Amino acid sequence: MATQVTLSAEPREQIRKGANRKLRATGRVPAILYGKDAEPTLLSVNAREAERLFQQISVENTIIELKVTGDKSKIQALVREVQVAALRPDLIHIDFYKIQAGVKLEVEVPVHLIGIPNGVRNDGGILEQLIHDIAVRCLPENIPQAIEIDVTSLALSSSLHVSDLPAPEGVEFMVEGERTLCIVSVPRSVVETVAADAVATEVIGAEKGEGEGEKGGGAGGEKKGKDQK
Repeated sequence: MATQVTLSAEPREQIRKGANRKLRATGRVPAILYGKDAEPTLLSVNAREAERLFQQISVENTIIELKVTGDKSKIQALVREVQVAALRPDLIHIDFYKIQAGVKLEVEVPVHLIGIPNGVRNDGGILEQLIHDIAVRCLPENIPQAIEIDVTSLALSSSLHVSDLPAPEGVEFMVEGERTLCIVSVPRSVVETVAADAVATEVIGAEKGEGEGEKGGGAGGEKKGKDQK
């Protein structure tokens, strides 16, 4: 299930800021590889190669095989953090997490809604997705590319929750099942029209009540005048 790609890397030694700036000036990005029961390893990767790769994959849940110069072992890792420049999308630093076979991981997986809800197609509703990524726990080989759910049957004002998501075999959701995943909302224009109609009805009712009160008061006053006379 898990998607795997490769990325070349080279070991590095210096960690001073000045050294990192010089490294970036050569077109490379400083990186670090760490993991459970493993010593952190300082690396660098080609900036253009990394940027191109990150544009093609789902960074949070794609296994990357790092081919480190001078190391013939297969190093599989996940990207845990990508730092970019403040004013332009240049890579500043990358954190890789070394994964181990047989050890479960927690990763973020995108949620894809499939189909057009009946409440949208037939009643003009609006589909709102409240959760776009969901945390899951599973073995590295079971990491799903995405979690898909069919929303075709959703009617107006209906919703789906995390508990409605189909869990792939070996995958555990780390989010509360009662959290709302998506909802088909009534369009704001309809809500405003209904509210305006309700207000107008109340105003008309109030004016009608006031008019009847005035008429009753006039008749009573006239009767009192005749009695006094």
